[in-house]
Amino acid sequence: MIRHIVFFSAQDRADIPKIKEGLSQLGKIPHSQFFEVQENTRVDQIANEIDVVVYAEFATETDLAAYKAHPIYAQSTATVRPMREIRMSADIVSSKA
Repeated sequence: MIRHIVFFSAQDRADIPKIKEGLSQLGKIPHSQFFEVQENTRVDQIANEIDVVVYAEFATETDLAAYKAHPIYAQSTATVRPMREIRMSADIVSSKA
């Protein structure tokens, strides 16, 4: 299983709802087994720069590649990119189902 985690910060905190809405469109792409977009709860006392987190799970690297190649992915990127400051992504292979 591939766990896909992407962190975003907004240039303007007022845009966080629009960023969440734009990223939520990615959930319409059929290749993920699990998908969600949530705001950072800001529980960590040291670093709270991240505003929104995308978390998705994919059965295979092929499914993740198909997700990233989907037209909705490009649309979401075009919508969110002008409003974001930070974008950090991590993909890990998990042995846990």
